[in-house]
Amino acid sequence: MSIADNLQRIKNTLPEEVTLVAVSKTKSHEEIIEAYEAGQRDFGENKIQEMTEKYEMLPKDIRWHMIGHVQRNKVKYMAPFVNLIHGVDSLKLLKEINKQAEKNQRNIPCLLQVFIAEEETKFGLNKEELLDLLRSETFKNLSNITIVGLMGMATFTDDIDQIEREFRYLKKLFDEICTFQKTKNFKPETLSMGMSGDYTIALQCGSTMIRVGSAIFGERNYN
Repeated sequence: MSIADNLQRIKNTLPEEVTLVAVSKTKSHEEIIEAYEAGQRDFGENKIQEMTEKYEMLPKDIRWHMIGHVQRNKVKYMAPFVNLIHGVDSLKLLKEINKQAEKNQRNIPCLLQVFIAEEETKFGLNKEELLDLLRSETFKNLSNITIVGLMGMATFTDDIDQIEREFRYLKKLFDEICTFQKTKNFKPETLSMGMSGDYTIALQCGSTMIRVGSAIFGERNYN
């Protein structure tokens, strides 16, 4: 099946309010254009350098999502154009994004990453850290970022019950922060969870944004 066919097949299964981010890391410009011509506009990259190079070469109405772990010293390269940063896992990082957004006279939307998996390799805040960050005076004074929701990755396992448990925990946390007062830089509406292998479970648990790569583009090319 072609990239366009794969996209259509996935989109046909998605509720209207769910955003599909096509994970285009390691994919060629031609493959991204094929998805673009099939109507896809949201693309996710995990390396800032690769995303910046693609931004410069590809259509300007593409919405670029930074889905990888972000190093503070690289934020400046994507600050002029990034549409959404998914993996914000510290106040330090948030302050750097705010600083670079200010330099570019922009407001950058961000998702706070919550650690929900039983794996040491995943990043993210625990519940206490998340609530502390949102209540901190430092956060309240950041005027060039907006927290638009949460993101989390489930454990890489075949245990569907475990994946569901982790997603339901994140949804509960999301519902909790949605009761907080909305402010200029805090407008939670996005819950990003679910990838190629587990997005159907994530949707059942209330995800509003999924990140799908191999189910659209085929298996990743690591060469």
